[in-house]
Amino acid sequence: MTHTSGEPLAGFTVGITASRRAEEFATLLVRRGATVMHAPAIRIIPLADDAELERVTGAIIADPPEITVATTGIGFRGWIEAADGWGQAEALGRALASSRLLARGPKAKGAIRAADLREEWSPASESSAEVLEHLLAEGVEGKRIAVQLHGATTEWEPIPDFCEVLRHAGAEVVPVPVYRWTAPDDGAPMDRMIEAVVVGDLDAISFTSAPAVASLLMRADENGVLEPLLQSMRTRVLPVCVGPVTAAPLEQLKVPTTQPARARLGALARHIAEELPRRWRPMNAGGHAVSVRSRCVVVDGEVRAVSPAGMALIKTLASRPGRVVSREDLLGALPGGGDDTHAVETAMTRLRSSLGAPKVVQTVVKRGYRLAVEPTDVAEECDEADAGATAFGPVVSDCDGSKY
Repeated sequence: MTHTSGEPLAGFTVGITASRRAEEFATLLVRRGATVMHAPAIRIIPLADDAELERVTGAIIADPPEITVATTGIGFRGWIEAADGWGQAEALGRALASSRLLARGPKAKGAIRAADLREEWSPASESSAEVLEHLLAEGVEGKRIAVQLHGATTEWEPIPDFCEVLRHAGAEVVPVPVYRWTAPDDGAPMDRMIEAVVVGDLDAISFTSAPAVASLLMRADENGVLEPLLQSMRTRVLPVCVGPVTAAPLEQLKVPTTQPARARLGALARHIAEELPRRWRPMNAGGHAVSVRSRCVVVDGEVRAVSPAGMALIKTLASRPGRVVSREDLLGALPGGGDDTHAVETAMTRLRSSLGAPKVVQTVVKRGYRLAVEPTDVAEECDEADAGATAFGPVVSDCDGSKY
């Protein structure tokens, strides 16, 4: 398959953690040439069955808050629809009409207006932080404020912090647990996704909600691989978020993210299609333009399927471009390892055949193998590494030829 402008994601593998509209999002990526791995990170609890939401709704009807903050369009609409199912939609509408409504963004604003209500204010940034600054600037001491939550309360979600800051400023906060989530019933797909990130079998992982980020982090923590997961996302697997609210839990953990200008699914797919090729620029190796991806190698614009053993070899060589890697070190990188370096020679022969360009990998007699990158190219790569744009992904380079 040839990598063309019509398929900017050819050869790239992208992880999808979304539970809602995942199929639609996957289609957008596949149309651009990507291979997709899907593992829903959350399971949405049906609002109509949520006893806690029904209890909080009754409390708000009985004693309307002075201020209500709507954070998501789907959450606010779901709240109104659930209230309708309980026969309380009109009473909730009257309670909210008597409250000052703040909308975090245009989707929340649209949901408010669809309920025949009117927001008082909404930030241009679609940022929870700006909503919080707005409230603190006017003063919240002694005020009763209802806050529609994004999901369950965890240490990695920004909204609980939002509520806590308001409490410290003297407000009485009424959390509205709309759009609550829990971990998926079957955690195996998410475990496989986490493992793929840790070992670098994905080029990017996408997030469309802060709860999905929180759920993935919690699962990794339970599995004892939180730090390896974070380190991989800092160095070789690109985390792409739909917007700043989604990105906040990762940014707090010093994991750099990238996101589209508009927090929309289509914009997210376009952003991935622009960002990944930009970060994986080819490098000249043995007279060929080579880009090592998570699960394949692109040689002169053509996607080359490579076996897991071959990928282990070329990823190890690419981590030290131009440097000689011993057969013993390469043996240790092979799946399953072993104690016979003949396995390296066999795997190398198959790798060269798969690449269709034998000169990409050079044999150094009695020493091992090297990716045939000229020293000047390695120096240029080091110069570009700080910008995260290399032939081998958004990795961090120590600029002496090795990467981690």
